[in-house]
Amino acid sequence: MGIVERRQRHKDEVRKDIICAAWQMVKNEGWQSLSIRKIADAIEYSVPVIYDHFENKEAILIEFAQTGFQKLTDEIIEAKEQHEDGADQIKAIADAYWNFALNNTEHYQLMFGIGMAQCESSQCLPEQMKFADTVMESIQSVIDKSCKNTSACLKYHTFWSVMHGLISIKINGNSVIDTELNKMVLDDAINGFIKNLR
Repeated sequence: MGIVERRQRHKDEVRKDIICAAWQMVKNEGWQSLSIRKIADAIEYSVPVIYDHFENKEAILIEFAQTGFQKLTDEIIEAKEQHEDGADQIKAIADAYWNFALNNTEHYQLMFGIGMAQCESSQCLPEQMKFADTVMESIQSVIDKSCKNTSACLKYHTFWSVMHGLISIKINGNSVIDTELNKMVLDDAINGFIKNLR
């Protein structure tokens, strides 16, 4: 292995160490605890080394948001592909979305700015657009079978608002109902949403 390859491998390892240290910090102390100085201390490098890999803290947060949206999209695509009917796809997407949010709370909070300031530049991530397109495809397939002249984009935002609202209440601990009843509320809301599309 030549010098160039060795340097690149070392650079990749340091980048990976930065991401791992940042994620561990988030898991242990929450998003508000994340700082370039703390990351540098955790991996025992100087602050300028961190800036060699990431322009600022927001760049690290964007990396996590991209990872989160990619994982969410993969999970809803997998759920969607198990069904042919658009309505069944929407139900499966809602379940996958719900499970993702509850099993990946830290990512979800960052992706949608729950309890923290949201990154301005993360609002138009390609991974986020792929998620929206995947959901809209199923919504459009139900609309196409109905006689309604309805905007799939509008209905996507309705779907997302219902999902995000229920999940935000659950994540923030403001729900007075237990998880099982919370899921029943979600199922009822999605059934009503699908009925309105038809």
